[in-house]
Amino acid sequence: MTRILVVEDEPAIAQALEDDLTLEGYQVVVVRDGRVAVKTALEEPFDAILLDIMLPGKDGFEVCRELRRHGSRTPILMLTARTQESDKVLGLETGADDYVTKPFGVRELRARVAALLRRSQGGAALPTVRIGEAEVDFSRGEIRRGGSAAPLTPIEFRLLQAFVRARGRILTREQLVSDAWGPNTFVSDRVVDNHIGSLRKKLEPDAAEPRHLKNVRGLGYRLDG
Repeated sequence: MTRILVVEDEPAIAQALEDDLTLEGYQVVVVRDGRVAVKTALEEPFDAILLDIMLPGKDGFEVCRELRRHGSRTPILMLTARTQESDKVLGLETGADDYVTKPFGVRELRARVAALLRRSQGGAALPTVRIGEAEVDFSRGEIRRGGSAAPLTPIEFRLLQAFVRARGRILTREQLVSDAWGPNTFVSDRVVDNHIGSLRKKLEPDAAEPRHLKNVRGLGYRLDG
């Protein structure tokens, strides 16, 4: 059964989310504190995390950042009452995969959770591929280079899938957003560039002088080699 961790401190919202997701056939675990969320997410297997931003203990940004720092690749959908673009961008930059703004409709939430799960599970059949001196193992979600292995975040995983499938061809930022975050999702150029930069650190011998993941000025990015 697909397991979802709901991190929400407002009892009414937490209960509504638990009830609706359970009716959809998911197994739901609810926690109401940021510190507990980190511990639970790292100790138990989950297929997705619904993460509120305003939490006691640690806020959602801190929780997301800490999970990614510990190598967690579980997809994260942020729940936010904040409508400012900067808050949404910050959530994506800390490692979230998507966000939904409160108040949200039940149908929208169901659709976003389903899309998040599809994207996280799709395309995992890609083989291990070689890019220059690096070896990308999609089955393990990691890049191996120089005797060490670096885990991929969910966004990095999907970006790299898109690049490998379009090897040698330019992908615009809009195409990368659609492949990694999903269609009709707002993600700024800065967020895309930051994730590309993170990928380069794991993939390239020298991230400042990339040999493989190249920027094509005014158009997008291309994977060579």
